[in-house]
Amino acid sequence: MNRVRLGMVGGGEGAFIGAVHRIAARLDDRYELVAGALSSDAQRAASSAAAIGLARSYADYREMARVEAGRSDGIEAVAIVTPNHLHAPIATVFLEAGIHVICDKPLAVSLDEGEALAKLAREKDRMFAVTYTYTGYPMVRHARGMVKQGLLGDIRVVQVEYAQDWLSLPVETQANRQAVWRTDPALAGPAGCLGDIGTHAYQLAEYVTGMHPAELSADVTTFVANRRVDDHVQAMFRYASGVRGMLWASQVAAGEENALRLRVYGTKAGLSFDQQTPNELWFTPIGGASQRLTRGRVQSPEALHATRVPAGHPEGYLEAFAQVCSTPASPRLDGDTEPIHVASD
Repeated sequence: MNRVRLGMVGGGEGAFIGAVHRIAARLDDRYELVAGALSSDAQRAASSAAAIGLARSYADYREMARVEAGRSDGIEAVAIVTPNHLHAPIATVFLEAGIHVICDKPLAVSLDEGEALAKLAREKDRMFAVTYTYTGYPMVRHARGMVKQGLLGDIRVVQVEYAQDWLSLPVETQANRQAVWRTDPALAGPAGCLGDIGTHAYQLAEYVTGMHPAELSADVTTFVANRRVDDHVQAMFRYASGVRGMLWASQVAAGEENALRLRVYGTKAGLSFDQQTPNELWFTPIGGASQRLTRGRVQSPEALHATRVPAGHPEGYLEAFAQVCSTPASPRLDGDTEPIHVASD
């Protein structure tokens, strides 16, 4: 099997999502990371590339696009894992060079930027993918299939929420690198919570139901004093078919970790998915008992295609195995530094 030659822009030392993209790209041996402009700082870009054994390192993404497009073994696709304001400029350069684009969300910071990117991708006949992570769960894909099959009947109500608490305090003033750029409209765009996690909630509801709201009304709020972007949003949706929906996204919901939840109600049944327990999906027919459907047991093609580990093994199983492989020698619990050798079947 030929691997796709992948490049990356952003994702250097101290970044969060770049490492996630690299792990995901290697998981099924479909991609090989061969080049990167991992930071806008030349020294950090070089040291970041050296840390992960990346041979072709660039100090500027424009140079990377130009050089790689001219190589016979150049990259075929690029992953963009930068702050939001750079998504459109970087994607434009690589699309112009004839290179496919895999971009972290949000697509852009304005409607005009997004439409221009879509137009350019069509003109260049290149793939433009936005990484809405949560649609990759097997049980989310199974839920989508259930809706398509009509098992819920005609959809009436869609409820989706994404709640976190990590911005409940003004951590952007305390050298929290992630908070600094995510709360800066010059870097994140005009939408804070709405663009950071609200977009995930909106896309998840649309993916599962296959429906796009015709009208919406939103209340966008900033609770933390002196914060320059929103940190809480509540929205109501009306669909052309008569369906009603609600979206709530908050990064000041005290006690919440990463609570992305979706509920869909129809004339026959309802379903519920919680991202924090992703191996299960709850299905309840009207007048019947709630059914707990689990990954590895449901037999829909959509869920089976997205399943990598046996039933009863949580989604973290692969990460746990990776942890064993990444620490072949660890200090003994009694403080001795003699290596402990761990064998696995």
